[in-house]
Amino acid sequence: MFNNKKELIFIALAMFFAADAITAELIGGKLITIFGYTFSIGVIPWPVVFIASDIINEFYGKKGVRRLSIITACLIGYAYLVLWAAMSIHASPISPISDATFANVFGQSMWLIIGSLVAFVVSQLVDNSIFWLLRKRTGHGMVWLRSTGSTVVSQLVDTTLVLGIGFYLQGKLTTSQYIGLIGTQYTFKVIVAIAATPLIYVGHNVITKILGKKEAHEIIEQTARESLNIGKK
Repeated sequence: MFNNKKELIFIALAMFFAADAITAELIGGKLITIFGYTFSIGVIPWPVVFIASDIINEFYGKKGVRRLSIITACLIGYAYLVLWAAMSIHASPISPISDATFANVFGQSMWLIIGSLVAFVVSQLVDNSIFWLLRKRTGHGMVWLRSTGSTVVSQLVDTTLVLGIGFYLQGKLTTSQYIGLIGTQYTFKVIVAIAATPLIYVGHNVITKILGKKEAHEIIEQTARESLNIGKK
């Protein structure tokens, strides 16, 4: 079914990447309060997206992540179209979930949907670029630096865009609320990114064992050469 282990690993990582990104978008409209700070509950699945993105970058390169990001954005858009169609169909009188309840859960505003999609695509492209900029400067080592560094920059972009387009520009947040929410969500994402760093190394080790040390090293080096050459064009 699959030509080699490398393809199978990519498909597994891509599945987790896409599934968690879509889930985060669908549940992102709910705000929660933890220790007095307000967050979108959509931040919960993002650590898996961080980890999968960094591992895919390392083993499959710049093109692999960019293509997967575009595909995932299309899937998110498709999911919203399905939800829109589902909301346009009236519930049966015996349905345990009414139209109003369904719409309250899934009927996010169009601007929030647009904000989420724009933020996802732009932040992933930024993450990808920063990752390979740091990879060029650090070489094979310091995985933690390029993984965490790219996430720290890209998630500031993501948080600013999704809250700005989805809430602030629509007048749903004041300037102070907008800045405060950016601060709390971004701080949370940075803490999670740093805490998840050991899992990046675990993922590397697991893939290396599956592929074999020699093959894994050759794949990483070949991917780096190809991605860095792309960056020079």
